[in-house]
Amino acid sequence: MVNICCCMEFPELPLGGNYDPDVFKLYFADTGLLVSMLDEESQQDLRANRNLGVYKGALYENMVGEALVKQGCRLYYYRRDDSSLEADFFIRSSASLIPVEVKASGGRAKSMKTLIASDRYPDIVCGIKLSHGNIGHENGIYSFPYFCAFLLKRFLRAFRLTEEADGPADGAETG
Repeated sequence: MVNICCCMEFPELPLGGNYDPDVFKLYFADTGLLVSMLDEESQQDLRANRNLGVYKGALYENMVGEALVKQGCRLYYYRRDDSSLEADFFIRSSASLIPVEVKASGGRAKSMKTLIASDRYPDIVCGIKLSHGNIGHENGIYSFPYFCAFLLKRFLRAFRLTEEADGPADGAETG
């Protein structure tokens, strides 16, 4: 019925041993279930593509979480208690931790830029932003439209080949 998204204690590898089991978010295993729980008027608004503001972020985030799980990924997120730094999801390549941001509107992905640029997070060298926009790459952020979420695992396989060709980053683990 639901997918559990665990809160990481700190954004670093390994993912499996770096989360608080008592802090998590829940996503529906099927985004259709989320929509079916809305009142009838809200469902009509969604079908007519109006008044999405309140629901847009939750729907897109649930859809991406669902796509990640269906690709075999476990769900993790990060929220720093003493600031506004947060990332919706994390996935990993062979040597890197990759934050995934879901933007309901254009959004600048400020937290992702901080995670990539800061020396505090050596396992993070790039990020993925899913939004209404086009495919692109700028300043270490790979941008894809929402509907490409189901292809992230394939993208990471190609990304891994690039990482292996370039060799590990300073201090990055391999394997």
